[in-house]
Amino acid sequence: MPASRSPGLLSLYPHITARDRALLQLLDDHQVLTTDQIHRLYFRARRTCQIRLGELADLGLLDRFRFARAGGGSQPWHWTLGHQGHRFQAAAYQRLEPTLRATRQAVHRLSANPHLTHLLTVNEFFVRLAAHTRQHPETRLDRWWSESLTTRQFRTVTADGHGLWRVDDTTVGFFLEADTGTEPLPRVVAKLDRYAQLIRRGGPRYPVLFWLGSARREEHLHRALRDRHHDVPVATATHAGEPADAVWLPAGTTARIPLAELPSSHGQPVADNPNFDDDGTFVL
Repeated sequence: MPASRSPGLLSLYPHITARDRALLQLLDDHQVLTTDQIHRLYFRARRTCQIRLGELADLGLLDRFRFARAGGGSQPWHWTLGHQGHRFQAAAYQRLEPTLRATRQAVHRLSANPHLTHLLTVNEFFVRLAAHTRQHPETRLDRWWSESLTTRQFRTVTADGHGLWRVDDTTVGFFLEADTGTEPLPRVVAKLDRYAQLIRRGGPRYPVLFWLGSARREEHLHRALRDRHHDVPVATATHAGEPADAVWLPAGTTARIPLAELPSSHGQPVADNPNFDDDGTFVL
């Protein structure tokens, strides 16, 4: 580590636990989480969570913001990396160390991002799956990829996220489309064309999960899907349901099934399929 990075940052190391490092990594990958989401991921007692987050903020590893709530009061704290957290992650991955000004600007841009609610909705989906594994040891969230990582790995696919969900010996891959009701349904359905292209190139045939804000929106989407004929498996559920449970309604069916029972194929060991290494071995 360069000497210019050592003062101040090294002195924090005795205060950083393995759980703290996991949280720093998660925020580096997914930008922002609320207090409640962090509580469900890593803590048993909410008060313990609040105290620890405050300590990490005092150390400069985390930063936070929140907004006024309509009708009075405040929304939950939104947590992101602080300056020292950015420095720590930069050191871990040999990235250029950010300046204090750059990290402050990053927080300001995030807090003012018009898509912040959508980002939190996407993260909420994966938080629910990860929290489910804490109570069900036979389950595991083997992969949680952000939109940017999913796009880099699968190139033409611009899903909101991608995951691998395992129950016992069954592993199901999926692409997430978290719907907040702001796009017209024809545009939503048109997204399936890119997934069809991925399958034709030998990529994975994973179900595309449309996670919707209301049952009415879900009903209208299924009507729109009737006129589309894709080789892409599609299933829908609403934000009210737990993603691991039997809440998924595959297109063209009437019975809801668990996430682990959706059809899923990891594709072929072709050059642009990130599920396989050079010798054709499946990799997580």
